[in-house]
Amino acid sequence: MARLLAITNQKGGVGKTTTAINLAASLAAAEVPTLLVDCDPQANATSGLGFAADPERLSLYQGLRGEAAAEALILPTAMQGLDLLPSSRDLIGANLELVEAEEREFRLKKLLQPLAERYGFILLDCPPALDLLNLNALVAAEGLLVPMQCEYFALEGVAQLLATVEAVRAHWNPTLEIAGVLFTQLDDRTTLSRQVAESLRQHFGERVFRTAIPRNIRLAEAPSHGLPALLYDLRSKGAEAYLQLAHEVIEREQARSASQPA
Repeated sequence: MARLLAITNQKGGVGKTTTAINLAASLAAAEVPTLLVDCDPQANATSGLGFAADPERLSLYQGLRGEAAAEALILPTAMQGLDLLPSSRDLIGANLELVEAEEREFRLKKLLQPLAERYGFILLDCPPALDLLNLNALVAAEGLLVPMQCEYFALEGVAQLLATVEAVRAHWNPTLEIAGVLFTQLDDRTTLSRQVAESLRQHFGERVFRTAIPRNIRLAEAPSHGLPALLYDLRSKGAEAYLQLAHEVIEREQARSASQPA
């Protein structure tokens, strides 16, 4: 049964899509079948896995509108064990077109339900805006993986994040949890980074991953080649960090499953 994790932060530029692509690839490298769902109309996860814009290609847009089943949308990637459910610019229209739709907040959850037995993980790459697309991801997800930069504005965003989680729990998804907080683009040589990291650890406790993602030029270069970092440069510090993160995510999932009542 797939574990659905939404990779989200309402602040842009924190490494959501970089994390989505590279964690998904690293989970696949650990021999866990993984699906990455690109929920962002910018389609950066789609292009970052080597798929150029194609107006003829079916995407999440058709899936949310009920015009295509999820199985018809899935694309295999260059990484064995990793599939993509792509986005497109058309997805911008879904925010308006689905406003009056029945059970509009549950469209993504229902679309993905038939895939639950096919994958070990389904990762949702969320847009930064708190719109209907993001809401669909939060309703579909079991847990949130939150990338955060260790800078002052990360602390300001914590209250907003927690308020969003509580609102989604109250109205649509009562079991939603913050599954993990990930430090990205970390430069622990600076006093500010260390101070912010310590503040976030105090707030989120064990939900902060041991693994942190360093600033790494190879991570930034890989999407322009349409590849995850571990296929672009396996020995880069960024690729190594995401492989470590994948093992930590798997360990957490195994521990969570073991603690569930039989």
